Amino acid sequence: MDTTNDATQIRDLIERWVVYRDAFLWDKFRKVWHPEGVMIATWSQSSYEDFIKNTEYGKKEHGLWYMHILGGSGIEVNGDRGVSMTKMIITQRIELDGVLCDMNNFARHFDFWEKRDGRWGLLRRETICDKDTLAPVYPDEAAKLKLDRSILEKYPQEYRYLAYCAVYNGYGVSGDVPRYSGGSALENLYRRGDDWLSGKLANPNAPG
Repeated sequence: MDTTNDATQIRDLIERWVVYRDAFLWDKFRKVWHPEGVMIATWSQSSYEDFIKNTEYGKKEHGLWYMHILGGSGIEVNGDRGVSMTKMIITQRIELDGVLCDMNNFARHFDFWEKRDGRWGLLRRETICDKDTLAPVYPDEAAKLKLDRSILEKYPQEYRYLAYCAVYNGYGVSGDVPRYSGGSALENLYRRGDDWLSGKLANPNAPG
């Protein structure tokens, strides 16, 4: 069965998610999702509507400056179900104790898709973290940057700088995000993706 057209439509939605989210074009962003869609990020585990509210709050109250850079996607389709994994970079510019910094997290989005009435929509998106970096925007200020290692060491190396920036701005961060080094969180995510694609999983947003 040729699924090329379905994969093309899903890739288009993956790109729209990033473009509309980073541009804060929420009415267009909503069209990527199905109504019960859920967004799971390091700092957010909620419906996509609450994700929108939390993103807007962070922008207005904390000046959060996040952007996304997309890479390639692996997309699998079986009938009216699909899963995809897309490489990306989460970028953030943030001032840490007077030092302007850039944080870059190399990550992947793992998505659960469903086609309803001829339209593909996103049901669940989870973030997999691979590695991250943090550096002053102005190299001569590197010596001024003093990070609290007690916070850094609470989080796996794949996203400890991303977590540090979030905690610095008052957000809670999961200590068990799916990540490059593996573990139960990543294995469970892959398993649920396979089960969704094969039809074994009725609802990708159900607990377990």
